[in-house]
Amino acid sequence: MIVIVTGMPGSGKSKIVKEFEKRGFPSVSLGDIVREETVKRGLELTKENVAKVSIRLRQELGQNAVAKLAVRKVEELLKKSPIVVIDGVRSLDEVGTFRGAFPDEDIVIVAVHTPPKLRFERLKARGRHDDPKTWEDFEERDWKELRFGIGGVIAMADYMLVNDGSKEEYEKKVEELVEVILALSRGEA
Repeated sequence: MIVIVTGMPGSGKSKIVKEFEKRGFPSVSLGDIVREETVKRGLELTKENVAKVSIRLRQELGQNAVAKLAVRKVEELLKKSPIVVIDGVRSLDEVGTFRGAFPDEDIVIVAVHTPPKLRFERLKARGRHDDPKTWEDFEERDWKELRFGIGGVIAMADYMLVNDGSKEEYEKKVEELVEVILALSRGEA
């Protein structure tokens, strides 16, 4: 089974990924693939460079470029694990790439929704190099994600978690959802 995790930046996707990892299932981050590609191209890891490489990859290889680059990693992980989690899918083209590459795998899409103001505060607090510092930067990044097509992936999700309460409430929702997906993978659901 492949579990695709999607959501806008700062929504809480990594909590889901970490819950699967905690249970021994590996993950592939599409964002990490873009960051790796940025370094391979001899560029410094800045917000601007990562964004440029992300766009350039899509110009060179198509809208599903990052998924194409991830297929081999997912393939290797599926040899060792019954479940692989893919973090950060941003378009239905990418979903289609995984469906085409892995026709015998169940593919489950999990989306996380968090209100924008809450996401902005979390991203400011997270402090990663590519996180927005101003509301204008935040909105610009959101529009970039929406232009990539992330809204379509969210709309087609099999499961939707709303992350608008306390950290503890969200953690409980994540644990419950992971249990449901694991039961599904064992044929119990």
